[in-house]
Amino acid sequence: MEHLEKLISEAEQNTVSDKELLKAVDEVFELLNAGKIRVAQKIDGVWSVTSWIKKAILLAFRLKKAVPQEFDCYDKLGLLKYDYDNPRYRKVPNATLREGVYVGDDAVIMPSYINVGAYIGNKTMIDINATVGSCAQIGANCHISASAVIGGVLEPAGALPVIIEDNCFIGVHSSILEGILVQEGAVIASGVSISASTKIINRENGNVVYGTIPPGAVVVSGSYPSKNGVNVSCAVIVKQVDARTRSKSSINELLR
Repeated sequence: MEHLEKLISEAEQNTVSDKELLKAVDEVFELLNAGKIRVAQKIDGVWSVTSWIKKAILLAFRLKKAVPQEFDCYDKLGLLKYDYDNPRYRKVPNATLREGVYVGDDAVIMPSYINVGAYIGNKTMIDINATVGSCAQIGANCHISASAVIGGVLEPAGALPVIIEDNCFIGVHSSILEGILVQEGAVIASGVSISASTKIINRENGNVVYGTIPPGAVVVSGSYPSKNGVNVSCAVIVKQVDARTRSKSSINELLR
C-alpha cells in the first residue's frame, strides 16, 4: 500500500512513467472493488479522506482512453464486474455500478446508478432510480429510497464526500449533497434537500447547525423567515428516532 501511495503521490512531479502509473492506478481500482481500501473512513471517531486514493481515480481519467464498454457505453472506466461464483449481494437488472465501487454482503441494489469510488455497506438497499455519487460512503443496514440523490465529491482530492453512517434511512426524492455527514441511525423524510449551506434547525431548542445530521435525528423539510417576508428552505430536526419511526423506515427482511 505504501508503494502505491508513493507512486500516486509522485505522479504530480512527473517522476513516474505513464505505463507504471497506469499499472498502479489499476491496482488501486482492484483494491477499491474488493473493499480493501476506501476513499474515506472513520478513525478514532472522525471521518477523514485518503486523498491519494482520490488522486488515483482522477489519474484514471487522464491516463485511460475512452473505449466501447458494455451496454452501448463509451467511457474511460468500465462497469463493476459481478462475481456470479460468489454472489455476496443481490443486483437487480439495470442496476449500474461503475468500476471502483464496493458493495457489501447481503446488500440489495435495485435499478440505480452508483458512481466510481462509492462504498455501500452490508445489508444496505439502494432503491429504484437512486443515485449514489462518486466517492460517497454509505454504511451498513441503510435504505436509500427511490429517486434519492446522494451527492458525489471527487475533487478537490482532500474534500470529504457525502457520508451516510450505519442504520440510516434516506427518504424518497431526498437529496444529500456537498459533503454532508448523516450520522448513525438518522432518518431523513421524503423530499428533504440538504447541502453545505442548508440550515439544520432543531425544533426543540432552536439550535442551528450546518453540514451534519446528528445521530438518531428525524429530519423533515421546513422553512424560516428571511428578508422582505420571504421564507427560505431549511431542514428541521423534529425528534429522535423511536420504535414507531423505525418500524416505518426499516427494510422488510423478506425483500432480501
